[in-house]
Amino acid sequence: MFAVVSIAGQQFRVKANDEIYVHRLEGNAGDTIELKDVLLSGEGGNITLGSAATSVIKAEILEHLKGDKVLIFKKKRRKGYQKLNGHRQYLTKIKISEIA
Repeated sequence: MFAVVSIAGQQFRVKANDEIYVHRLEGNAGDTIELKDVLLSGEGGNITLGSAATSVIKAEILEHLKGDKVLIFKKKRRKGYQKLNGHRQYLTKIKISEIA
């Protein structure tokens, strides 16, 4: 069984025992969360869309971490202008325990 769920503004295709990285969620490591914003669910050939997909996904927060550094470099030629910025996104690693 699989489901497409919206977590913090992004859509993920998940199934049981998947480990995914999402934008930072509230809660501590080891907490269990329920994701109710299910957009699609399916098992075998049966697919349920929209409001008919009333599945609830239970997930466990494994850890909070930071993503890889992304460098942003701006330059204007012949003007002596250079700018270097970096950014690291705050992420949460979760494990999907079940789709009910």
